[in-house]
Amino acid sequence: MRLSAFLLSLFLVPLTVTAADIERIWLTCNNHRPDRIVVNWYSDQPGDSVVYFGTSPDSLQTISQPGNARLHHVEIPLPQRDTVYHYSVQTGTQKSPLATFKAFPTDVLRIAVAADWQSQPDLSQLQKDDAHLLLTAGDNIRNLWQTCGPGKPECIEPYLQLIGKYPQLFRSTPFMPVLGNHDREAHPRGQQPPAHAVYDVEATAFRRVFALPGEEWKWHFDLPDFDLRLIALDFNHTSDFGTTWQTCHPFGHDSEQYRWYEQLTQTNPGLTVTLYNESNATMRGKLKGDWHKLFQRGTLCVTGFGYFAERAEVDGLTCYNTSLSGTGTKYPDPHSKFLAGQDSYLLLTCDRAAGTMTAELKNLKGDVLDRQTFSAAKSQ
Repeated sequence: MRLSAFLLSLFLVPLTVTAADIERIWLTCNNHRPDRIVVNWYSDQPGDSVVYFGTSPDSLQTISQPGNARLHHVEIPLPQRDTVYHYSVQTGTQKSPLATFKAFPTDVLRIAVAADWQSQPDLSQLQKDDAHLLLTAGDNIRNLWQTCGPGKPECIEPYLQLIGKYPQLFRSTPFMPVLGNHDREAHPRGQQPPAHAVYDVEATAFRRVFALPGEEWKWHFDLPDFDLRLIALDFNHTSDFGTTWQTCHPFGHDSEQYRWYEQLTQTNPGLTVTLYNESNATMRGKLKGDWHKLFQRGTLCVTGFGYFAERAEVDGLTCYNTSLSGTGTKYPDPHSKFLAGQDSYLLLTCDRAAGTMTAELKNLKGDVLDRQTFSAAKSQ
């Protein structure tokens, strides 16, 4: 009798279900200027999108978007500089712990550039640089098909895995990636071009996950306080263009990409950084050198084409190769001035008072491999 009563009492006690915290959160910018930021997250259950934010954890504003989504993008204003913002997100009963990110500064700006994330290495040294902005030079994931199955270009799981690998980094540092061929590899590449397209040129999954300016497969971002412009182009495996191995958007004289870049760089600020995922030497030679002439309007180009660290100098233009993997075959630029088979990332430090940008190639131990300083040119 006592046992029966005890069992009955178990059924009468109400069960309390605690919703899991929202863990996969990342920050991006989808405007051309640093006065706003997008808070992105993925929730286990579909629902509305709510962000609580402010410069004090005791006094938070709220922006909410009704809906029934798992993938959320909410833009919030950043009226203040040189401060720390506190925020959390909520969907239904799921909520994230309070997190922070730095507002953009007015004196010294730090930007980290990393490429070739496939091996997802230890980035603790990069995080110690406490960058205000994190960029890439392509190949942010291994591919789509190994995780999602072949022929599923809309599948975002590989990107969610990337964000889950570095939760603190992505929830505290605005992230603006650039496309590589691996980011849209929806089928196994194989030894010969197959009958079907291997790569999703439109980069459907990438554009679903990352709220970026413009068309997102190409974008630009201006930081007027530092007389700086960042430009992302879609260059990778350009030799495969026109085959079923084609990965990137057109880049000829009559292409949207060329006309856009040509017009954009007519009024460059003092410092301009262009990012892509193709060999620097290859791109300089495209269109009989016309791409090189456009690049010369800026300060430097950065690619994640090969698994090595490099700086090349040609006709007043500096070209970097950086990779989180340093174990691959080196393909030296004909104008290479520094070359090392080491893992690396590029740290750009802009000093507003001095009007300079210092570029440091650093390995993942934090050692500086190469350092150069660039002065802002007169605005064109």
